[in-house]
Order: sequence, then structure tokens, then C-alpha cells
Amino acid sequence: MSIGEMLAATVPMARTLNLDFQETSPDKAVVSLPDQADYHNHVGGPHAGAMFTLGESASGAIVLAAFGDQLARAVPLAVSAEIAYKKLAMGPVTATATLGRPAEDVVAELDAGERPEFPVTIEIRREDGAVTGEMKVVWTLRPNG
Repeated sequence: MSIGEMLAATVPMARTLNLDFQETSPDKAVVSLPDQADYHNHVGGPHAGAMFTLGESASGAIVLAAFGDQLARAVPLAVSAEIAYKKLAMGPVTATATLGRPAEDVVAELDAGERPEFPVTIEIRREDGAVTGEMKVVWTLRPNG
């Protein structure tokens, strides 16, 4: 099962919004939100809540891609999230997530018995390439037990 399929199966909002997990690697996650009238705002673009879910889902995808091999000993949890809406989003939008710290540094902290935190940055773009939103989600790997 791919990371996108796993997220769609286990995260109802990702499935509800019909998110398309286009790329999921430890270096980058790309997720798109199709243009759907049921999830529009008052000006006809994607609702802010749908855009937040898109960005958070992209961040979760890269976390799973980068740290999926650590799931037996730690659970990834979002600690905080910030989003800035930069331009009017219309039509389909795509979120691209990147890790803000090297994965090996995060794993080294986990190996040392710590509970590492790390940021994931996300850009949300419309089809013409304009950045409509910028987001940062801080994640942790909480050790099991």
C-alpha cells in the first residue's frame, strides 16, 4: 500500500476531499486538491479548511515517507500548525511539503532517547503557479512506551 493509499484509508478527511497523493518521498510530498464545488468558499475557490487539510496531509505524507521505518518505536504527531493565505485560490491547488531538518538528525535524537521536533514547510499553489498559501507544521516523534 502506498503512503497516499494508507492516508486515504486511515484519515477520513483526506478521503472526503479526494486528495491526490502525487509524490511521496523522504525529500518531498506533493498532494493536490481537485476543484470541487462542495468544498468552495464564498468566492468560489477552495475553502480555507480544505486548504489547511491539504497542507497538513502533505506534511503527514512526507513524515511517513521519511520516518515510516521508525513507526515500531515512535508515533508521529503534529505539535502545531500555522498557515498564511497569500493569494486567492481558484480551481485545483497543489501542496508541496519539505522537511525543515535532515531526517538523520531527527532519528539521532530519537536514538538518544529524546522526543525530537521538526518543522515541515508547505507551499500551496494554484495551476498558474502562484503561491496561494504557506504553511508550517511542527511534528514530533513520540517514543512508544
